[in-house]
Amino acid sequence: MGSASQIHKPSVAGLLITLGIIFGDIGTSPLYVMQAITKGKPISPELVLGGVSCVFWTLIILTTIKYIYLALNADNNGEGGIFALYALVRRYNAKWVIYPAIIGCATLIADGFITPPISISSAVEGLNILYPNIKTVPIVIGIIIAIFTFQQVGTQTVGTTFGPIMLVWFLMIGALGFWQIQLHPEILRALNPKHAFDLLVHYPQGFWLLGAVFLCTTGGEALYSDLGHCGKFNIRISWSFVLFCLIFSYFGQAAWLLANMNGQSLAPGQRIFYDLMPAWFLPMGIVISTAATIIASQALISGVFTLVNEAMKLHLWFRTRVNYPSQLKGQIYIPSINWFLMIGCITVQLIFQTSENMEAAYGLAIIINMLMTTMLLSYYYKIRFHKTWLGLTLLFFYLCFETIFLISNADKLAHGGWFTLTLTLIFATMVFVLYNAQKIRDKHTRFVEIKDYIPILKDLQDDTSIPKEASHLVYLSMSDNKSLIDSNIMYSILRKKPKRADVYWFVHVQILDEPFTKSFHVDTIVPKEVFFVQLRFGYKVEHRVNSMFREIVEQMVASGEVSVQSPYPSIRKYNINADFKFILLHTRVSADTELSGFEQWVVRTYRMIKKISLPAMDDFGLEMSNVEEEIVPILVGPKAEMHLKRER
Repeated sequence: MGSASQIHKPSVAGLLITLGIIFGDIGTSPLYVMQAITKGKPISPELVLGGVSCVFWTLIILTTIKYIYLALNADNNGEGGIFALYALVRRYNAKWVIYPAIIGCATLIADGFITPPISISSAVEGLNILYPNIKTVPIVIGIIIAIFTFQQVGTQTVGTTFGPIMLVWFLMIGALGFWQIQLHPEILRALNPKHAFDLLVHYPQGFWLLGAVFLCTTGGEALYSDLGHCGKFNIRISWSFVLFCLIFSYFGQAAWLLANMNGQSLAPGQRIFYDLMPAWFLPMGIVISTAATIIASQALISGVFTLVNEAMKLHLWFRTRVNYPSQLKGQIYIPSINWFLMIGCITVQLIFQTSENMEAAYGLAIIINMLMTTMLLSYYYKIRFHKTWLGLTLLFFYLCFETIFLISNADKLAHGGWFTLTLTLIFATMVFVLYNAQKIRDKHTRFVEIKDYIPILKDLQDDTSIPKEASHLVYLSMSDNKSLIDSNIMYSILRKKPKRADVYWFVHVQILDEPFTKSFHVDTIVPKEVFFVQLRFGYKVEHRVNSMFREIVEQMVASGEVSVQSPYPSIRKYNINADFKFILLHTRVSADTELSGFEQWVVRTYRMIKKISLPAMDDFGLEMSNVEEEIVPILVGPKAEMHLKRER
């Protein structure tokens, strides 16, 4: 698929790739949106004109203005999504911004459980038209298993076909819709928003149809999240084509309904989308639709991987293994998330069986996500342009607009919305616990002046009665200040078990808000003996502290700042370098501490999450052969007073 720089350049290839990566979710919505709007209702001009008018204005106001224009301008060095937006605004010391980010993250992951089943089901169910007795559920589950099994191989090879297939898909839905529009041009009256207003106000139960209308824009958030893959120019140019194809498709379906179904209700199993196709084209149409939904699912799965990876870098998700299945920049594979998603998608398919049942449950999590993005986005525009009125205007308008959709989606709670909402609550609770556990640790981690301990370290180095721990001893430090060091590190060196070494390294790893930065800075505390290293890399950079540290040492050896010659003559004469040892400290709440009820809950839940978390040495990319882990106590509250009385 080419490098990221090539994809970001405005070109025909870039636009084609953008079609394959970005628009799968929103682009396959015509399979089920008009179906959901007209479900169980007699077809009438009020219903059809009002429904398609609502769809049109939702695509303009929510997708085009909010996401294609406003959100894509809120990029973090070319990266988009809820965490990129959070990284942009958190630097302004607004503590509340973490909560929209947590909820947004949880809802996007929850959406990953229902988007593949509903998209694939809605396409595969077209087979019932050709073969009325065929069971589509096993076929859908088979496709889901195949998609998730293929993730570990990587999609670089198949990726080159995504764009052309989606181009065929959009041309197909656009042409089918355009044909119906030119046969029944009166459907264009629906461009008048009055029809949308009449549906919501005058049509019986019309307001609640917005829950179905909302399905036309569910891919908007994923579109913003995938900004880093293709760049805003390619997305905006492609969207002008995609939008016209979508409008043609929706208006074409509406035109067909008024011309062929006026006064009637849809028959069980009838699919409006496939009714537009000539009989001779139907088998090919089903194949193209299924391929498009597979691509849409693939894009969403990759998006969940990216989101979880970014959350881990920001310490908002438990550590888990990340693989890189191809040479394509930015492509990752997270095994635990992959199989968890697969089981979840199969569960959704087994619970709901048909896309029609899933339509009743779909959208609730996404509208909550959009509300969270609105909060962060309006705050970003307030900061960026230093205009409070601008931020408040955006907040008020989109909060009102999306709250209407939220209310209309509320009735989905009883029809299956409980499933994604339950997942959202579970994920949000986990992220909330990890965030607060980090806050508790950061708040109560004590730092001491390095200079106060230099004489002790010098004496320790000279004390040959203490066995040498290593020639070079490396500690990962929480302190980002060269003058300070974690008291836990000094506890480990001096009190837990005295650790003598020739050279002490204190390394602070800082995850930056910029996605791809890689840099370091070295402060010499004692020449050739004690160093403080600040290693900085972006939240999208792979954790490889061992390799990065080795490169830092090589640069310092070349400049004469440190020696890596072995201190042992018998080894040195064979030009074997000195040994290095990493010490990883794990803090545990001291038994001598008093915690509030909330802190006790956070600590207990955090320990449960830690059991399924990837070991720290694997997360930092350290080699097991030269790493030792230690548990050190911290006091996170006032020391418990025992009030013991001595008896004589």
